[in-house]
Amino acid sequence: MRPLLGYAGLLVLAVLWVLPLGGWAGADFPHHMLRHMGLVAIVTPLLVLGFPNATRPFALSPLVGAAVEFVVVWGWHLPGLHGWADGGGVGLVFEQGSFAIAGLLVWAGALRAEQPLAGAGGLLLTSMHMTLLGALIILAPRDLYAEICGRAPDLDAQQLGGLLMLGIGTPVYLVAGLALVARALDDKRELA
Repeated sequence: MRPLLGYAGLLVLAVLWVLPLGGWAGADFPHHMLRHMGLVAIVTPLLVLGFPNATRPFALSPLVGAAVEFVVVWGWHLPGLHGWADGGGVGLVFEQGSFAIAGLLVWAGALRAEQPLAGAGGLLLTSMHMTLLGALIILAPRDLYAEICGRAPDLDAQQLGGLLMLGIGTPVYLVAGLALVARALDDKRELA
C-alpha cells in the first residue's frame, strides 16, 4: 500500500509538468504557483510516505528542513530569481530542483522525527511562512514580477497565485502538523 502513495506522487509530478497549464487563467504566475505548491506540499510528502527508504537521506532535523525551505521559497520569490526561473532553462531547473530538495527535507524530517512534536514544529513553521508569503503576494499593490519578466503587469494573476499558495500550502502543512501533535499526545497517553 505504501508504494502506491509514492507512485501517486510521481503521477502528480508528471501531471504538473505535462499538462499545458501555462495559459491557465490567462497568466503564467498561477501556473508557477500551482507547480510550486504541488511539488512541495503534495508530491514530496507522497514520495516520503511511499518510498521511505529512498527518502531517508533527507530526514534531517525538522527545524533544519523548515529553515532550508524558508530560504529556498522566499529566495525564489525575490523578483530577480523569479525572473531567472521564469525565463525557463537552467533557472527553472534550479528553481524546481531546489523546491523538490527543500520539500523532501521538510517532509522527511517531519514524518520521520523521533519526536512527533519536533516534526509538528517544522511543519507549523513552514505553514506560517508560506501563509505570510502568500498574503504578501496577494496584498502587494502592484505586480512584483512584470518588469523583471518582461511582461505586462497582471495584478489579478499575481493575487490568484498568492491564493493558490494559501489555499494549498497553508492547510496541507497545518493539518499535517496538527496530526503530528495528535500523535504525540496519543503517545503520551499510552505512556501514562
